[in-house]
Amino acid sequence: MAEKLRRPVIGITGPRSGSIGPRACIQVGVWLAGGRAVQLRPGDAFADHRLDGLVISGGHDVEPVLYKAEAEVQGNYDPERDRFEGAMIDRGLERGIPILGICRGAQLLNVHLGGSLFQDLRKRRRSTSHRRTLLPLKTLCLRRDTLLHRITARDTMKINSLHNQAIDRLGAGLRVSGTDLDDIVQAVEDAGHPFRVGVQWHPEFLLYLGAHRRVFRALVRAAGGSGV
Repeated sequence: MAEKLRRPVIGITGPRSGSIGPRACIQVGVWLAGGRAVQLRPGDAFADHRLDGLVISGGHDVEPVLYKAEAEVQGNYDPERDRFEGAMIDRGLERGIPILGICRGAQLLNVHLGGSLFQDLRKRRRSTSHRRTLLPLKTLCLRRDTLLHRITARDTMKINSLHNQAIDRLGAGLRVSGTDLDDIVQAVEDAGHPFRVGVQWHPEFLLYLGAHRRVFRALVRAAGGSGV
């Protein structure tokens, strides 16, 4: 009985310091979905944890050297975090556990799988504002026959936007599952895995909306072996 009641353990990565608010909100999303969160940062002995799932959280830009590009803008980089989260992604891929990348996390997952990024989205905005906001003011268009479409049961939904970079060339095994009104990639997934998803927005700040809670629910269900 105790084993049946065990909450799947979800690792949440972040920088060595800071990002307390976003990681706390992710932890709440995981808890509401029936999981138990473990916060992981550079320097932690993450091998000591038995993880059933993994969330790569948002934050600073991914260093361009990781996708063999020159810096086009003055970015805010954290090489230590890049290395740590790269190792966590390796571990997650090796073990086949569910992975959710959020904003920077989606970008890093894509880069880690051989993809690349657009470093400055301002010149690519035509139909949407480049203004960053926690509020769900931008439109996500989900593609049919994708995991995210099935999870959310939506063709379109409102999302927030805190990013200035986005996915360009897709990493190995990934496909686009959602874009915004400027056709900028907002969600990717691995169709060959039960739950390997990257979202460019921040669902942890939109837990008051059911469609965003369902993203965490699907992650925890997959981590618990229940599927989505």
